[in-house]
Amino acid sequence: MQKASRSTFLGASLGLVTAVTLAATALAAPPVPADPAKGRRLAERWCATCHLVSADQKAASADAPSFQALANAPGRTADGLADFLTLPGTTHSRMPDLALSRVEIDDVTAYIATLKK
Repeated sequence: MQKASRSTFLGASLGLVTAVTLAATALAAPPVPADPAKGRRLAERWCATCHLVSADQKAASADAPSFQALANAPGRTADGLADFLTLPGTTHSRMPDLALSRVEIDDVTAYIATLKK
């Protein structure tokens, strides 16, 4: 009987190790890469009211920097832009809270990065 208990314990332990390994692998999976094309579509829908988001856009607010200017601002990084878009109301009172998801923010910042010269 003791032998059966030991094999049951070893089997359960092996199952637990396998489950933990699978969970760790899933958590360590690389994130989905940002999609600049989706970012451009989001920017055209949500940002173009104020910002000049692409070269073919005709008008924007004079008070908001163009996406080209944002991309080429000295010291500006994609991470910095993402942080700004995560909490826009705390750093810029005129920037509306668009409630973008983290994936959408990554897509928009990837699009802005494509405008860097």
